[in-house]
Amino acid sequence: MAAAPSPFTVAGGGLKVRVKVTPRARANRIGAISDDGAFLKVAVTAAPERGKANAQVIGLLAKAWGLPKSRLAVTRGAASRLKTVFIEGDGPALMGRLTRKLEK
Repeated sequence: MAAAPSPFTVAGGGLKVRVKVTPRARANRIGAISDDGAFLKVAVTAAPERGKANAQVIGLLAKAWGLPKSRLAVTRGAASRLKTVFIEGDGPALMGRLTRKLEK
């Protein structure tokens, strides 16, 4: 039986997180995992211009997850609403920690 889809993927040297970003939102927030489990919904107040929304996504995730911003980077989809954020560190440990935080 296949594992349920997850926005998290352990990768060499860290963890990849697939996110769907809503720019120009009323508030910055981390939403639920999508119904199909493929991505994490994130809303930011910044406009999607000159990397402002990407920077706000990184800042929001880092603060919510208690990680330094320097360990996070948008590695795919910089100009798209669907992005991949890479978090540097122990991938399996990060996956467990972030999954628990999202379940709260």
